[in-house]
Amino acid sequence: MQARRFIISGGGTGGHIFPAIAIADEIRRQRPEAELLFVGARGKMEMTKVPQAGYQIKGLWISGLTRSLTWKNLLFPIKVVASLAKAYQLIRQNKPHAVIGVGGYASGPMVYAAARTGVPTLIQEQNSYAGLTNKWLANRVDCICVAYQQMEKFFPTDKIVLTGNPVRLDLLKAKDEDQDEARKHFGLEPDKHTILVVGGSLGARTFNQVLRNGSQLIGEQGDVQILWQMGSLYESEFARCETAKLQNVQAVTFIDRMDLAYRAADLVICRAGALTISELCLLKKASILVPSPNVAEDHQTMNALSLVQRDAAIHLPDQYANARLLTEAFGLVRDRHQLDVLREKIGALAKPDATRDIVNEIFKIADKP
Repeated sequence: MQARRFIISGGGTGGHIFPAIAIADEIRRQRPEAELLFVGARGKMEMTKVPQAGYQIKGLWISGLTRSLTWKNLLFPIKVVASLAKAYQLIRQNKPHAVIGVGGYASGPMVYAAARTGVPTLIQEQNSYAGLTNKWLANRVDCICVAYQQMEKFFPTDKIVLTGNPVRLDLLKAKDEDQDEARKHFGLEPDKHTILVVGGSLGARTFNQVLRNGSQLIGEQGDVQILWQMGSLYESEFARCETAKLQNVQAVTFIDRMDLAYRAADLVICRAGALTISELCLLKKASILVPSPNVAEDHQTMNALSLVQRDAAIHLPDQYANARLLTEAFGLVRDRHQLDVLREKIGALAKPDATRDIVNEIFKIADKP
């Protein structure tokens, strides 16, 4: 069979980029001869992260509409036209056997151009509430891989395949790591209840403010310790606060060994992005989900509620975090029975073969005569 050529498009956030890289890695694992090209949005983090993972990437001049009234929105139609022209050019140059969209600005023009020119197309929807780009593309693509049940309200039923979300292979190692050693890696005590607070690679202001404001309460918890990722956006603002100096707190800017961080934790406090939830399911981690209020169509709240309905996580709205997050977390991390129930329920939702199943669907459309 002739070596297949694939274009993977999307990005903007780690929640889009890391699944895209996981898909590419699986394609390469199954078919080492395959040719892979990424297409992202100029100036976004994929333009750095994808080359670091060993793949070539091209950038489109594209961005989303800003909700507030701003002159930048006047550029949007121009950017769309320019990106479509570039997408058609990339298709002519690379002649892909399939184009895969993982969500984000760049996937719209790229997948649309591919579908219009007869190239087989697949999109992957990570959230329980479909994004605008994927809803717009749904009637044009050949296959739609989803992570949640009941996505028929967004997409044509005959195109939907329930696969789950791709998860980075390195996180699978967390199941086999020794918990004491994982805690020692971060300078944590091996015998204390451990809470991981992580707001994504850039951080979450709400979590940082809660921990800074709760310095006295945190310091009183002799049997509890916290691993706190502040995020690169907030290091200068929070790194010197009183909470960061406490003996039972390890404050870091960025965690590059998330496999060890998950293994060290009895309880995870985090946002409710699709990738994060997939990781929690796979690793059977008890969690308090505090959805970000700054995402399109509040899809993180939908993700969180899909777990709460199955008794698989605790949901706390962002506006209540300052008043309730720490007290709820300290109570929960000491409740061994409830932790076990949350682990069992969330683990039952895991789809460990998601990446392989998505790639199999990609091969199905790419290999058709």
